[in-house]
Amino acid sequence: MRTPNLLRLLPLALALAALSAAAGAEELNWQGDLAAAQAEAARLHKPLLVDFTGSDWCGYCQKLEAEVMTTDAFRQFAGRYVLVRIDFLRHHPQDDAVKKSHLALAERYKIRGFPTLIVADASGRELRRVEGYDPGSGAAAYLGQFQ
Repeated sequence: MRTPNLLRLLPLALALAALSAAAGAEELNWQGDLAAAQAEAARLHKPLLVDFTGSDWCGYCQKLEAEVMTTDAFRQFAGRYVLVRIDFLRHHPQDDAVKKSHLALAERYKIRGFPTLIVADASGRELRRVEGYDPGSGAAAYLGQFQ
């Protein structure tokens, strides 16, 4: 007797579902609310990693995302931090209150360009800053700036 095609594909489908769930578990949890992230950082005794970006228009931000932030090295690095993304969108809608909050944070941290990543303690005090990205330099060179 022949096994129906669907039954033969079941083990493959289950394996793919497991791989998909594992990949989803590795997703980074970027927060958009600095105050909430600060509370979490205090609770977890971790510093903040604050990413000031223009994800839908800034070419260097997009290169940083593609070449560094999608790597296993960055995921491992990011696990030491509470992640915050302050995204200055131009081509996608963004609430006016969010825009105003982002501008206030950019002023507070004296952001001069994108991308800028800041390591801060749970109170928000800046500890280290990395500005810009050199396309093609890769994760090791970029992350080495945080040492």
